[in-house]
Amino acid sequence: MTPVAAAISGAEAALGATHSNDMGRIMDGLRRIVRQLRVAAHSSETEFGVSAAQLFVLRQLLAHPRQSLGDLAERTRTSPSSVSEVAARLVGRNLIARTASATDRRRAELALTVQGLAVATRAPLTIQERLLAGLEHLDDRQRRALAAGMDAWLFSAGLADVPPSMFFEP
Repeated sequence: MTPVAAAISGAEAALGATHSNDMGRIMDGLRRIVRQLRVAAHSSETEFGVSAAQLFVLRQLLAHPRQSLGDLAERTRTSPSSVSEVAARLVGRNLIARTASATDRRRAELALTVQGLAVATRAPLTIQERLLAGLEHLDDRQRRALAAGMDAWLFSAGLADVPPSMFFEP
């Protein structure tokens, strides 16, 4: 093998190792997130009697009382329909109340009930809050690259059309 061929072969091997290492790091990162989501889901159910998504919504209402569904969807970084399903379950359990706004009777607002306040104040930061805080610490370039990479990955894996819902909600 000529010196040039050996250099090219070595460079290709290094690129292959980097490619494999990057893929391993990505999969390990995803495994860490999924593991913590599962732990949080179990903990939320056993300690507080609500799903992890429900606890996340309660915590968002604790931090920012009297939100509309649109506001809540924006804060949870999910769709209004996804957060609406979670909110409906919480209303049904009397953990949040839906009322007309005092300033605009056409606007429905969600607020914690006494029972919801008791749950939300006892709970630690949710995994969703931790993930969002982590994203906030990234600079704009890193967030855009992560979002673009995630979109491309999901498209390549044939998962781009899977509707996103709140974590571990039906």
